Amino acid sequence: MTLWDGVLPFYPQPRHAAGLSIPLLIVILVFLVLAASFLLILPGIRGHSRWFWLVRVLLSLFIGAEIVAAHFSAEWSVGSVSTKTSYKAFSVERVRAHVGLHVGLEGVNITLTGTPVQQLNETIDYNEQFIWRVGQNYAGAYAEALEKGLPYPVLYLAEKFTPSSPCGVYRQYRLAGHYASATLCVPLCQLRLGSSELTTHYGAAFWITLATGVLCLLLGAAVLSLHYARPSALRLFLEGSVKDLESPTKGSSPLILSNPLHKQFRASDLTISTNL
Repeated sequence: MTLWDGVLPFYPQPRHAAGLSIPLLIVILVFLVLAASFLLILPGIRGHSRWFWLVRVLLSLFIGAEIVAAHFSAEWSVGSVSTKTSYKAFSVERVRAHVGLHVGLEGVNITLTGTPVQQLNETIDYNEQFIWRVGQNYAGAYAEALEKGLPYPVLYLAEKFTPSSPCGVYRQYRLAGHYASATLCVPLCQLRLGSSELTTHYGAAFWITLATGVLCLLLGAAVLSLHYARPSALRLFLEGSVKDLESPTKGSSPLILSNPLHKQFRASDLTISTNL
């Protein structure tokens, strides 16, 4: 089918699951394997240092996993709306559908699901990703979407994030993705689909990152306070693990080593005592 006879082309391209990212799944799997490996060797650590290393390693793994995973997540800013809207550009045909928007640091994901799915003799179930990471051309991807003839709601939302859009959010989100230096709290411009308005709010990635930042701030403040208020307690906590590993096992007997070949020395002078 072509655009010349008034009918938009078919949509044979594979769809992408909303919020599903293969790099994100890989990151989660790698950190889970590391955590499981540490838990397997944890019983081999003696004394109170076992709990010290448990908290230290798991906390480090969690913070590291959260920082990396949040970069690939599409749940920084999310929104959805059920509305009756135009299905094709320059067409009077309208459909009832559920529209979802997922904004991440690497791009946006837009879903369009008909309610019901079968309308106008078509299956209305679209899921599109538009990426702006380094090496990707968001404007080019949007131009390809126009050529494919994607539904109007998908094109409408994708157009709001193009570099030439009056909304001006492209640079903001792109900077946040590249340098993690721009905040995502600036509201989007008005997004209207039919008679309804789509509003966004902070997603799971934002709140998890915020909670991790607050946790790191509290831990840093606690360490700094102990350093100035009770340095001996901080030293005991940090060095306790090393001492536990180096301390002898209770009930061990000393090993006496002597050298009988040197008669000129007394046995007491050549006796070495060590603890096993």
